[in-house]
Amino acid sequence: MTREITPAPLTRADFAPYGTVIEIPPTGGYAANGGTALRFDDLTELVLTAPGGRPQMSLMRVTPTALPMECRSMERHPRSSQLFMPFSGRAFLVIVALGPHAPDPASLRAFRTNGAQGVNFAPGTWHHAALAIGGPTDFLVIGHASKYADCDIAALAGITIRRPPPDMA
Repeated sequence: MTREITPAPLTRADFAPYGTVIEIPPTGGYAANGGTALRFDDLTELVLTAPGGRPQMSLMRVTPTALPMECRSMERHPRSSQLFMPFSGRAFLVIVALGPHAPDPASLRAFRTNGAQGVNFAPGTWHHAALAIGGPTDFLVIGHASKYADCDIAALAGITIRRPPPDMA
């Protein structure tokens, strides 16, 4: 059986079962730096303190992916969250699923960011590797460096991610 998925716009509500959307909120914040900045704190919960490890900040440059593409595998980090925030202002794709031992195809979703959004995958959320579209994309990645295994990989078959509509913001 083959299933085709078209990425939807990334929204906080639609992404909530999988983690948190990271973006500047439309309201709130507080003045900082003598009034030259508006600061927004605690936009997500970072789960990075599992025993045997430490928080890790990395930079990643991702080569663009040609669409449509077959989604052949997903990974998850059962002990920690993982945050991706783009530097480039380019949209990127996020593919996620739930499932206790393997990705549940019924829960699989694909989202297209608007270029100013990042994501923080909740611990145990199945996700595809970073997928740049429209050009090379640089990311700040915050995760958990551990001496224990914290990355499960599952194979998939029969799932194609289609190109999002060109007018999708």
